[in-house]
Amino acid sequence: MKNTALTDLHISLGAKMVPFAGFNMPVQYSGINVEHETVRTAVGVFDVSHMGEFILKGEKALDLIQKISSNDASKLYDGKVQYGYIPNEEGGIVDDFLTYKIDDQTYFLVVNASNIEKDWNWISKYNTYGVEMKNISDQTSLLAIQGPKAAEALQSLTEIELASMEYYTFSKGQFAGVDNVIVSATGYTGAGGFEIYVDNKDAKQVWDAIFEAGAAYGIKPIGLGARDTLRLEMGFCLYGNDIDDTTSPLAAGLGWVTKFTKDFVNSDNLKAEKERGLTQKLIGFEMIDRGIARHDYQIVDIDGNVIGRVTSGTQSPTLKKSIGLGYVDLAFTKEGTEIYISIRDQKVKAVVKKAPFVK
Repeated sequence: MKNTALTDLHISLGAKMVPFAGFNMPVQYSGINVEHETVRTAVGVFDVSHMGEFILKGEKALDLIQKISSNDASKLYDGKVQYGYIPNEEGGIVDDFLTYKIDDQTYFLVVNASNIEKDWNWISKYNTYGVEMKNISDQTSLLAIQGPKAAEALQSLTEIELASMEYYTFSKGQFAGVDNVIVSATGYTGAGGFEIYVDNKDAKQVWDAIFEAGAAYGIKPIGLGARDTLRLEMGFCLYGNDIDDTTSPLAAGLGWVTKFTKDFVNSDNLKAEKERGLTQKLIGFEMIDRGIARHDYQIVDIDGNVIGRVTSGTQSPTLKKSIGLGYVDLAFTKEGTEIYISIRDQKVKAVVKKAPFVK
């Protein structure tokens, strides 16, 4: 198992550590519900240094990104971030990822931890453009400072105007006394905040400075357990659960980042799939009866016929009720439709609910 630059620190803070995507990661410190509430109401810090980072450089860097990405990266300007996915050739998804435009010849890609090698090999396969590629995942630490008080808590550490940064933009500058730090107004919680990219050697200095600056705002370290409940309350997909190599991006609701104005890997087949019409879609649901839906549980109709499957489920700390995501047949996708989750051979009632669950 790999460690991040801060693994020893998490252990010293009493974190419960678990294996995740090949890394030894903190799942919780004081408890998932407390940590979840901290991010929703104040500010919390995640070490997400297990994520992967690639730099693509050269005159044809944009051409390569346009080929492998579903989204239209030509719309990016310097300092802008874009969400998209990497389609495979069979109608599924290699990964979902972020593209940062540094300048016309330099792009920074952020990919999921479990897919670093897979994504690198995939992008390399399509690099017939002579683009210089650099995998800096092992040298890069990533801290996500999330919550409504994040800008206020961090402002004393940088001259970058945090409160006025638009969502999905970034700046490079000095942060906590460290030069050349990427500060990005992105996150995976729906609570607002920033993601900070630094070299491993500077991670501890930056972490300590963040906690010193944030002490007056009730800042706390947050584990992957709360990260999962927070993202699920927003209806955000998790690769490996809700989307994977076999799931249709259109069925997963990723049509908004599928731009048929350009040619990309498998675009013709995806366009044909859109024209044919989908048979299933990813929906959100809330449990009406008592029970928690888990990954791969069957979703059934009132007569017990299988109509789909659960991809993610949890007890929402904010709503105090069970919520989930899953694929169901088209006839059951309308909000308010009653469905049933098969839990230990019992039909447990739920209702289709449009995400985000928490506004």
